[in-house]
Amino acid sequence: MSATRTELAARLAVYDRLVEVGIGRRPEVAAALADADCTVTATDVFDAPTPEGVRFVRGDVVARAERVRAGGDPGDPYRVDAVYALNCPAELQRPARDVAHAADADFLFTTLGFEDPVLPVERETVGGETLYVAERRR
Repeated sequence: MSATRTELAARLAVYDRLVEVGIGRRPEVAAALADADCTVTATDVFDAPTPEGVRFVRGDVVARAERVRAGGDPGDPYRVDAVYALNCPAELQRPARDVAHAADADFLFTTLGFEDPVLPVERETVGGETLYVAERRR
């Protein structure tokens, strides 16, 4: 795992329960969090292999956000302290934030690199990466 991914995992390990949105084929951070005794669930719209200690739930955060906006509960697997997404495209930032906030969880993410966040954030430099922390509702 790269030094930046190691530092991202260390930063996220302050949370006990996390869900990674869109794990895809890069489960290193989720694995490191599980190794740090965090409870980690990974989600994606496609089946994705996950390392030992990481639970996988196939799901669509956009559909979940629509359910939340209609007054529904974010439900499992979003009963966590933090929702995070790595290389999060602009179109998933608001839905993931909405689901996180409905669960009273923080939302942290990195972008694809060429995109700026599309929602209000605080910026942290973690390793060589910018980690964005979505502002909480006022």
